[in-house]
Amino acid sequence: KSDMPSGGRRRNKQEKPENTTMEVEASNGEPNGGAPAEAGAKGPEVHPETATAKDYYFDSYAHFGIHEEMLKDEQRTKGYRDAIINNPHIFRDKLVLDVGCGTGILSMFAAKAGAKHVYGIECSGIIHTAQQIIKDNKLSDKITLIHGKVEDVTLPVPKVDIIISEWMGYALLYESMLDTVLAARDMWLNPGGIILPDKATLYMCGIEDTQYKDEKIHFWDDVYGFDMSCIKKIAISEPLVDTVNPDQICTKPCQLLSLDIHTCTKADLTFTSQWKLQASRNDYLTAMVLYFDVGFTRIHKPLWISTGPRAPYTHWRQTVFYLHEQLTVGKDETVEGSLTCKPNPNNHRDLDFEISYKFEGKASGVQEAKHSYRMR
Repeated sequence: KSDMPSGGRRRNKQEKPENTTMEVEASNGEPNGGAPAEAGAKGPEVHPETATAKDYYFDSYAHFGIHEEMLKDEQRTKGYRDAIINNPHIFRDKLVLDVGCGTGILSMFAAKAGAKHVYGIECSGIIHTAQQIIKDNKLSDKITLIHGKVEDVTLPVPKVDIIISEWMGYALLYESMLDTVLAARDMWLNPGGIILPDKATLYMCGIEDTQYKDEKIHFWDDVYGFDMSCIKKIAISEPLVDTVNPDQICTKPCQLLSLDIHTCTKADLTFTSQWKLQASRNDYLTAMVLYFDVGFTRIHKPLWISTGPRAPYTHWRQTVFYLHEQLTVGKDETVEGSLTCKPNPNNHRDLDFEISYKFEGKASGVQEAKHSYRMR
C-alpha cells in the first residue's frame, strides 16, 4: 500500500448545514471583495479568515486545505484545464454554469477560454475566498458567484450553453453531487447545450491484499491481549479509500456502470449490476476494488481522466471492499456476482453497497456469500 492517507471522506460541495440562515452580501458588503455573489441565496456563512473548528465540522469545503489537495491533483486539474482552455471554439461567447465552483478555478478557465459570462454556484464558505481570487485575477466582469444550493438559487439568466462541474466522489457517486448537476441541467441547460465531463464509467477488479487486510481488519481480534473483534465487524463493512498497488491486481476488470450525463436521470444512480471477474493468475482474492473514468467527449479531441490503479495518482484513489473470506482463484477461473449501490435512507450523501458472489474453484470448491457495506 502507498503511504498516502487512507479512509478519508469528502463532504458534498453543495451540502448545506442545518440552522444556517445568513445570506451572502453582494460584493460591496463583502469584506473579502471580489466578484459579486448574488443576494437572496441562502447558504452557510463561514468565512475562512474567522472560521473555527466548529464551523469546519459542518462546512469542510470552507477550508482552503481540501481545495489545495484537489488543485494539486494534476490529473484532475490539468484534465479540466485542457478540456476547457484547448477548446475556445466551444466556449467563445457562451454562457457557462460552474456547479460547485469551489475556488473558482474552472470558472476562470472558462473565462480565459472566451466565455461570454460564467456563473459559479457554491454552497460552502470558500465562496468568500473565491470572490477575492476572481477580483485579484481581474475577472470580476466575466464571472458572477452565487452562494447557495443549486436547488434553491435563481440564475440571472434563463438558460446557459455549457455546464462544467467536478462532481465526482469516491467510487464515483459518493456525496451524491451528481444529483445536483442533473438538477442544474434540467433547469438551465439550453437544448443542444453541453456538459463537461459528459461521460462516466465505473469499473471493478479483484486484488490480493492479505497483509493489509490483516493490519486493518484482523488487527481487532487481539489488541494487546484483548478481544476487540466487535470493531472488526464495523471495519470490514466500511470500504477503504486508498491507493492500490497495481501489482496486487489478480483479475481482469469489468464494467459496472456507464453514464451519459446529458441523458441519465437520478434514478440511474441507484443500480444493480451483474459482474464477472476472470482471474489473471493463481492468487488469493481478498478484496474488490472500484474505480472510475470520466470523459470529455464533446470537445475537439476527446479527453479522459482515469482513477484506476494503473493510472497516475489522483486524490480519489480507489475504493476497496474487503471480502469476509478470501477466494483461492486459479488462472482463468471466474467469480460471478452482483453489486447494488444506493443512497443510504438516513443520509443520502452516504452510499450503501451490497456485493454478492458465487465461485466454484478447483482449489476450494463452491463458495458463495453476500456482504453489505456502507460508505460514510
